[in-house]
Amino acid sequence: MDDRTKTDRNEAWPGPYTRPAHAPPRGEAPPREAPPRETPAHETPPRKAPPPRRGRRAIVILLGSLVVAGLAVALLTREKPQPAGPRGRGAVPPVAIAPVQTGDINVTINALGTVTSLATVTVRSQISGQIMRIAFQEGQIVNKGDLLVEIDSRPYQLALAQAEGALKRDQALLQSAQLDLERYQSLSKTNAIPRQQLDQQVALVQQDQGLVIADQAQIDTAKLNIAYCHIIAPVSGRLGLRQVDQGNYVTPGDANGIVVITQLQPISIVFTTAEDNLPPILKRLQAGATLPVTAFDRSGRTKIATGTLLTFDNQIDTTTGTVKLRGQFDNADGALFPNQFVNVELLVDVLHDTPVLPSSAVQRGAPGTFVYLANPNNTVSVRKIELGPVNGDRVAVKSGLNPGDQVVTDGADKLRDGASITVRGPGSEAAPAADPAPRSRRKKQ
Repeated sequence: MDDRTKTDRNEAWPGPYTRPAHAPPRGEAPPREAPPRETPAHETPPRKAPPPRRGRRAIVILLGSLVVAGLAVALLTREKPQPAGPRGRGAVPPVAIAPVQTGDINVTINALGTVTSLATVTVRSQISGQIMRIAFQEGQIVNKGDLLVEIDSRPYQLALAQAEGALKRDQALLQSAQLDLERYQSLSKTNAIPRQQLDQQVALVQQDQGLVIADQAQIDTAKLNIAYCHIIAPVSGRLGLRQVDQGNYVTPGDANGIVVITQLQPISIVFTTAEDNLPPILKRLQAGATLPVTAFDRSGRTKIATGTLLTFDNQIDTTTGTVKLRGQFDNADGALFPNQFVNVELLVDVLHDTPVLPSSAVQRGAPGTFVYLANPNNTVSVRKIELGPVNGDRVAVKSGLNPGDQVVTDGADKLRDGASITVRGPGSEAAPAADPAPRSRRKKQ
């Protein structure tokens, strides 16, 4: 080995070079280890020795100790049972009660309605002519008789003058024929003229009278056409968008017209109700009563306007079993707008001095409609009742209860006939639900 190889080996080895004791002599390869002996297929591999019996017994003892410790913890942390109430039905539930009072109940009918104008007019020209002036603005509120549009009236004024000239000519012919008739009548008395000539003169006078009447009609027609040149509002209301502009030539056959007027004051609401509600409404109207109608917004909470029932339709819709009614509103503030969707409440009647209880006290089940009646001995009993009209959160009672009876209004979901109760004081809340965590866990928290 040359000196260069020795120098490289010395630089790669960290520290002084020392030959290991087990290393083979220089120049010889290290001995190879013998490969592990493979077990033939016909021989059974040697089994591992089982663990000593002492270790297995220790594992069993450890598992048993863990099970016993778990049972002990479960017994110590288990909740104590609640004290049983009457008849073993659990704790006495707290409830809220309210008395049955005497008051007035409004018999109302709720429905969906649509605001409908009492008059919607499309203004059209009744003559043909050019628009000389438009005297309105879009969206303007106009009154009946206000000027809207002016049409060129010169052709109709000329026709009027022509008719007046024809009238004067025919009046002169009539006057001359009447004078000749008077002469012929005098001559006829002396048989100076034949009878036929007299009859012809009578017919000529009547003919001239007819011409005078026709001329007068032509004059009136011309005057009417001149009046039509000034288009006025036929009803009071709000103007829509203008359909034609100044300078256009309009005719009576125009489909869109000039402008649309919608009456807003007064205005009506059309709504429907079931045919079963029609007899009490008809009975009240025949008695001369005025039935108030109240309109609410889409949510049914904000009151918009108050009016009266105007009339109802003359037939029932067989497809839906409903009838249409119309209520009229002054709409002085303009809160109602045509085609607006509203909720309607119709007051049909008022029940005076009737037993009334909160709607929350009413229960429904196998007995039908019932309430839990609170007894003086802090128990409840099931009382079947017959309900009347509902007004908000109050309901009328036709039978089953008397004024002054105490009924359960809250906490009735855990009650049954004969159960004991605890009456909560005024303003108290329901008992909080039990904490499902164990007692020991709650103490730690």
